[in-house]
Amino acid sequence: MNLAERLRGVVRPAAPAMADVPNACLADIAETLGGEWREGRGQRYLIVDRTYHAGYRLGRVAVADCLPEDGRWPRMELLLTEPLAGIPIGPALFLDLETTGLAGGAGTYAFLVGCGWFEGGVFRVRQFVLTSFAAERALLEDVAALVHAAGVLVTYNGKTFDAPLIDTRFLFHRLTAPCTGLTHLDLLHPARRLWRQASDVHLDEGGASCRLSLMEQAILGHVRENDVPGFEIPSRYFQFVRSGDARGLDGVLEHNRLDLLALAMLTARAGQLLDEGAPAASSAREALGLGRLYERGGLLEEARACFVRAIEFEDDAQIRVEALRAYAVLSRRERRYADAARAWRQMLSMRECPARWAQEATEALAVHHEHRARDLVAARRFAMQALQFTVTRSRAQAVHHRLARIDRKLGDPTAHPAPLF
Repeated sequence: MNLAERLRGVVRPAAPAMADVPNACLADIAETLGGEWREGRGQRYLIVDRTYHAGYRLGRVAVADCLPEDGRWPRMELLLTEPLAGIPIGPALFLDLETTGLAGGAGTYAFLVGCGWFEGGVFRVRQFVLTSFAAERALLEDVAALVHAAGVLVTYNGKTFDAPLIDTRFLFHRLTAPCTGLTHLDLLHPARRLWRQASDVHLDEGGASCRLSLMEQAILGHVRENDVPGFEIPSRYFQFVRSGDARGLDGVLEHNRLDLLALAMLTARAGQLLDEGAPAASSAREALGLGRLYERGGLLEEARACFVRAIEFEDDAQIRVEALRAYAVLSRRERRYADAARAWRQMLSMRECPARWAQEATEALAVHHEHRARDLVAARRFAMQALQFTVTRSRAQAVHHRLARIDRKLGDPTAHPAPLF
């Protein structure tokens, strides 16, 4: 085998390069995709606009159910990774990209930039379709004008993928990246808090099953039919730029529009929950997640009400245990020690309570009864119970020190058990 043959075996063939779509195909492309050509810097790219009126439904939710006041929802800032309670943010622009690959980096570009926003009583979608690499700079400048008018950028897993990728494309053309410095709400994270274990679709904590389409099915009640799978999208695009036949790309644009609609409606649901509070929660998981969002934002009374609401649901014992713990920790933080003690005791009465939380509860109850309730017998009982769940040397030693102190207070310095280590 000579050197050239060896190199061919090591170096993989390059991905199909973007080529200009033949001019003869331009009219057919615009007609097939329902868009119109726009020219900038002497280059053409396609704009596809759609308007979804108030009565349009995605599953059981209509656009009219989602309309924000003045382009935003009250308390929407609590959905941010670092919430700023009481500081309003401006109108939302929903962003979703379709790209030539999932790896990112300078070799991956966004051939479809989908943007959506509420305007009056409708939801508008504008899609920028790149048909020639030479037109990318002009397309990006058009996108930037739309982004600059927004008060907050809303994506789904966009902090990891969409925003860095589009910023990379701007930097490639030596343009100022529009997402830098703009308030960015990545809905994936609050969605996990609110709907991680939705009743009709199981969504795991790790996020592998937290795809937007599954959230759409679980929360909005909409099941997509004949949707283009994500892994197929790059190959459809490359086929389009090779042939000029846009029929395979029509499904990609519809996929992108559905993503934007679902993102907007889920954001609206989360924003409305934060506005309406605990009574609006429809499940224990939703109430618990809502409470945690309030707690992160410093709205402790609202958080307390949500934890109580989650405890009231009896269909999910595991979530009730989580809610009881959240309520107990918050009550202790607020110095409502009697309330915390009641929640700890209720936790211990449930067989679903995991050992690590049972240890936390028994130790907290031992502290409460020794120092606040002044019931040394009860304090000793809970300290002894804590030993059943203690697995580390340091924690066991701490419990034994507590037992020795309690026994001294009880007047029997020899009554505590011998150390386990």
